[in-house]
Amino acid sequence: MESSEIRIDKEGIWYYKGAHMFRKEILCVFFEHLKVDEYGKYLIELGAERCYLDVEDTAFVVAAVYKTNLPDDGRVQINLLLSDDSCEKLELNSLHVGRDNVLYCRVKEGKFTARFSRNSYYQLAEFIEPSENGNHFFINLNDEKYYINETRASETKRDDACKSNQ
Repeated sequence: MESSEIRIDKEGIWYYKGAHMFRKEILCVFFEHLKVDEYGKYLIELGAERCYLDVEDTAFVVAAVYKTNLPDDGRVQINLLLSDDSCEKLELNSLHVGRDNVLYCRVKEGKFTARFSRNSYYQLAEFIEPSENGNHFFINLNDEKYYINETRASETKRDDACKSNQ
């Protein structure tokens, strides 16, 4: 696996030499061994073999968003369904807007950035409110306001590299 012709488009679709990779068991192994190097480049590392990927935006895409009431204390949390078919709690402090007003968050214990798909963006938009002056946006959950940060496009991959090397 020295060089790769594996590509992930901005919608999270994987391709090998231009052909759509649809076998979940193979993608599962790739996601399990996915890493980001110190330069922000995505790679699959299996033992001593490394295969770099051509990633259009992020390797993980948020496919769906849903609100859950926690049974213990009645608090509410927002959960994500990711492109690797895993589910996890949305870390609200990690929400940020990138280039072209695309919404992102941190996933996998903060190791990766995930891009919200158009559908998941609209699902999350149900919870987003404008600030009083209309210049900022936030999610009010469990009586706490979580503001959505604006970042530069170049920060996304650089942040992945920093987080994965910690």
